[in-house]
Amino acid sequence: MNAPTDRAAPEQDSWVTSIAEADPEGGALRYRGVDIRDLVGVVPFDRVWGLLVADDLRRLLPPAEQFPLPARTGAMTADVVSALATVSPVWGFRPLHDIDDRRALDDLARTTVLMVSFVAQSARGPELPVVPQRVVDTASSVAERFLVRWRGEADPRHVEALDAYFVTAAEHGFNASTYAARVVASTGADVATCLAAGVAAISGPLHGGAPARVLRMLHAIDGLDDPREYLTSVLDSGRRIMGFGHSVYRARDPRTDPIREVCRRVGAPLYEVAMAVESTAADLLAERFPDRRLEPNLDLWAPVLLSFADVPGPAFTSLFACARAAGWSAHILEQKQSARLIRPRASYEGPGPRPASAVTGWDEVLADRGEREP
Repeated sequence: MNAPTDRAAPEQDSWVTSIAEADPEGGALRYRGVDIRDLVGVVPFDRVWGLLVADDLRRLLPPAEQFPLPARTGAMTADVVSALATVSPVWGFRPLHDIDDRRALDDLARTTVLMVSFVAQSARGPELPVVPQRVVDTASSVAERFLVRWRGEADPRHVEALDAYFVTAAEHGFNASTYAARVVASTGADVATCLAAGVAAISGPLHGGAPARVLRMLHAIDGLDDPREYLTSVLDSGRRIMGFGHSVYRARDPRTDPIREVCRRVGAPLYEVAMAVESTAADLLAERFPDRRLEPNLDLWAPVLLSFADVPGPAFTSLFACARAAGWSAHILEQKQSARLIRPRASYEGPGPRPASAVTGWDEVLADRGEREP
């Protein structure tokens, strides 16, 4: 058993991981050494989870167990976070600190697919009856079971689209949500709590929320003869063109090409619009920012693929959580194996030593105590 100790992680600007490598200069993303372009459309998400978590494509995600969503408010992220909070006491999950790696791996697999089930149940909404488990059990993959649990049926083309998205967005190294999951894992918490931390971290618009905004842009441009005027107005107003540039890659985002190819192959309706935006925006950005390389990123093409699968914009972030649960699971297990507590040290920049009487409101404290300043 590899249990976390009270030994804090050393202070450092970067972390060592064996899970994924984003190559900034070469424009490549590799899951445990395997280029993502060799995975999308070839290896299903069910097996990519095994690659990321256990370096084993034979490690398949199991079907989700029956677990009704406690509350279906329609606010998917909130529904999922609140539901995950109930999993540990119901299933008797123990802290990572108290279990071995095999048990942790099993708990992560059960919770990952349950999280996908929670998203599907929330997407179905409170007005429709729950899809019977026997119907869900006829599906053969995570993506297909998700759609059946949501809609009662699954279009094979939509299954292909969702699986491609899940694989592409499954992992991307350290980021806000992954770090949040690892911090909680470092305390020795149970896996459901760790995954809930990852979901909570994507609830804000700055991480996981960009595709929904790109979708609005694509709809605004759809039907225009030329997107140049629209995109120029965006830049003239001081805003950024969503879906371009990346904080990691100096070259093209390697996730863009495989997703774009899937969009072309399935005949996504917004494919031509996105192609026009990609070409026109690239020219405009090169003119405005000649010293910066602002290439299209995953956020430009993800909404094209998800909207093809009839996923509404407000659900994009929750679908991102379903995909990234694979990466979170791998990082949670890796953090457990490191046996380190993450405790960053902050540099204090506040007031120097001073008496309490120097703080505004001290006279009110004295008055409450019935005292006076001497």
